[in-house]
Amino acid sequence: MSEKVLPSFDLTRNWERVREETLTAIRKVLESQHFILGPEVEAFEKDLASYLGTLHATGCASGTDALLLALMALDVGPGDEVITTPFSFFATVSCITRVGATPVFADVEPGTYNIDPEAVLARITPKTKAVIPVHLFGQMARLEEFAPRLREQGIGLVEDCAQAIGATRIIDGKVRRAGTVGEIGCFSFFPTKNLGCFGDGGMVTASSDELEARVRSLRVHGSGKQYFHDEIGLNSRLDELQAAILRVRLPHLETWNEERRLVAERYRILFAEHDLDEWIMPPIEEKGNRHIFHQYVIRCRSRDQLKDHLAQRGVTARVYYPLSLHLQPCFSFLGYSKGDMPVSETLTEEVLALPIFPELRPEEQERVVEAMAEFYHGK
Repeated sequence: MSEKVLPSFDLTRNWERVREETLTAIRKVLESQHFILGPEVEAFEKDLASYLGTLHATGCASGTDALLLALMALDVGPGDEVITTPFSFFATVSCITRVGATPVFADVEPGTYNIDPEAVLARITPKTKAVIPVHLFGQMARLEEFAPRLREQGIGLVEDCAQAIGATRIIDGKVRRAGTVGEIGCFSFFPTKNLGCFGDGGMVTASSDELEARVRSLRVHGSGKQYFHDEIGLNSRLDELQAAILRVRLPHLETWNEERRLVAERYRILFAEHDLDEWIMPPIEEKGNRHIFHQYVIRCRSRDQLKDHLAQRGVTARVYYPLSLHLQPCFSFLGYSKGDMPVSETLTEEVLALPIFPELRPEEQERVVEAMAEFYHGK
């Protein structure tokens, strides 16, 4: 293999763009010697709330903790059901079981990979306490098709926005950002996210003062006043260093998201130029959505063989996700079987994530697509 391996995501290129700003911010925190829940965290919470257009934003230790805090703040627990997608990262569902509630799966749509609104509505029961739609790979789900019903029945809407910071959807004639439609939005700042820090970090957005106060208490062991605990919470705090890094990166997010969209458009053009329409289906950007392409996930024939071929040509492609959550061994107690979520199960056999990051070069994309054409056309 003569060419250098092309990764699915290259953090080093992005680092070079913000190196000096970031080092200055880190140095400021080190000189302050204030590391936990200090002025940088408070400032970032305000910055992000302003960017999203939401009332409140509360930093926490990870996107997983954000989901857990959200369910705890909504008093979800034993005897409750939470409807969610089988096609997502593990944490979306594990957090439901960790509070003692029962996950109820609703299948996804074949084009957007997001939860099917009709399937959500069909699974609501008197036990339904919350719904967690995932804005998967950077595109918002059609929340407006089930959110009104949830409000009518007092069911919480928790948006899993781990992959969708900056994504928007036109709802009722207004542009809404991911994380601002439901009662609570949950974000992850894992390093590979569109807005990533240099470790773990998360954020919870809340639509009311009451929920915001509850989340803030829960993230510090259920304490309002130090050493006095109203309930049992978590130790889940966003630290000052990560907040300072994120404050540097947030003003660049819109630029980086637009660059991702340009990468996605180049892929579409290259697929057409290489006559690949018969073999692959590019991701669909639904009308009214602004997809921010956290991942660029296609559906394709002979997925595993294509992935191996790309690897032989020095191109890293990944599978998100190889096994639907309803079929994971740890969730076997829920009683689901193969065939229960046919769309999700089909996707697990066909999806492939191609390299995508803001700094991906046109010639690198040409290399990816030429390798794909070689596989499918034998060229």
